[in-house]
Amino acid sequence: MKQSIQIAGAFIGLIVGAGFASGQEILQFFTSFGWVSIISTIVATVLFSFLGMNLTQLGSRLQTKSHKDVIYYISGPYLGIVVDVIITFFLFGVTVVMMAGAGSIFEQQFGIPSIVGNSVMTLLTLLTVCLNIQRVISIIGMITPFLLALVIIIAGYSFITMDASFSELQQIAEKQNAAASNWGLGALLYVSYNIAAGAAMLTVMGGTVKDEKTAGLGGILGGIGLGVLILLINLGMLTKLNKVTGVDMPILFLANEISPLFGLLMSLVLLGMIYNTAVGMLYAFTARIVKPELPKFKVFVVLFGIAAFGASFIGFIQLVGTVYPVIGYLGFTLMASIIVTWLRRKQKAKNTINKIQS
Repeated sequence: MKQSIQIAGAFIGLIVGAGFASGQEILQFFTSFGWVSIISTIVATVLFSFLGMNLTQLGSRLQTKSHKDVIYYISGPYLGIVVDVIITFFLFGVTVVMMAGAGSIFEQQFGIPSIVGNSVMTLLTLLTVCLNIQRVISIIGMITPFLLALVIIIAGYSFITMDASFSELQQIAEKQNAAASNWGLGALLYVSYNIAAGAAMLTVMGGTVKDEKTAGLGGILGGIGLGVLILLINLGMLTKLNKVTGVDMPILFLANEISPLFGLLMSLVLLGMIYNTAVGMLYAFTARIVKPELPKFKVFVVLFGIAAFGASFIGFIQLVGTVYPVIGYLGFTLMASIIVTWLRRKQKAKNTINKIQS
C-alpha cells in the first residue's frame, strides 16, 4: 500500500504542474463552461483513474525505464513511432509551459520581471534532472499534501465570500474564451494532454514496482486525487469568476484574497509543483533522446533546458491556450491505444477462462 500511495502522490504531483497548478488550465477547460463543468470534472476523474491504472500496470509488467517500451507495446511498430514522436514533443512542450508559468508567478505575486522566474526555474530544473529517478519520484510526491490542504481552504473561502448570483456567474462563464467547443470535449482534451504529457513518467514510475496490482492501485488513487483537486479548484473559481477573468494565475489571485501571507505560501507551493513537473518532463524528454547512463546525457539536458527557456517567452496564457489543446487532440491517439490494449487483455483473459472451462 505504501508504494501505491507513493505512486499516487507522484502521479498527482506530476500532473498538477502541467494540469492545474495555476488555475488557468482549469479555467479554460472546465470553468469556462459554467456549472455544467462539475459533470466534466467527474468524467475527467474516471478517465484519469482508468488511464493511470493502465499505464502504471504496463510499466510494472514490462519493468520499463523509458516510455518507449510501453508505447510500442500498446501501439505496435508503426503507430508506435507516431505516438512516440507525439509524446516526446509533448514532454518538451510542457517543460516550456512550466518555465513560462514560473515567470508569471514571479511577476504576479512578487512584481519581479518574468524573465527572472523563467531563469530561476530553468536553472533549478537543470540541476535536479541529474538526480536518479527514485529521488525525483520522492521529490514529486512530497509537496502534494500541502497543495491539497491549500486548495480546500481556497475553495471553502471562495464559497463563503461569493458575491455574485449563480445566474450572473453563468453569464460570465459563457463569455469566457474556452479551450474547447463544449464541456465534454473540454474534459477529454484536458485528460488527453495531461496523460500524453505524463505517460512517460507514469510508465517509468510503474516500472519501479514489480507487483502490477500495487502499481495499478497507485494509478487509480492518483486519478481520484486529481479529480478531487480539479473539482475543488473549479468550484472555487466558479464562485469568483467575476474576479479571476483575465488573470494569469487565478488560483494565486484567490489565495491572495484570503491574505497576502496565504498568497505567498500558495505561490511557493505552486512554484514547487511547477518545478516538479518541469523536472519530470525534462528528464523524460532527455532520457528518450539520450540514455541517462551516458556521459553526454547532462550535456543534452543543458541544451534542451536552454531551448525550453527561450521558447517560454511566448507567454503563459498563450501557451496554455494553444499548446495544450493541440497536445490534447494529438493525445487522443494514445488514449485510444491504451483503451484498445485494455480491451484486448480482457478478451484474452476471457478466452483463456473459456478454454479452461471447456
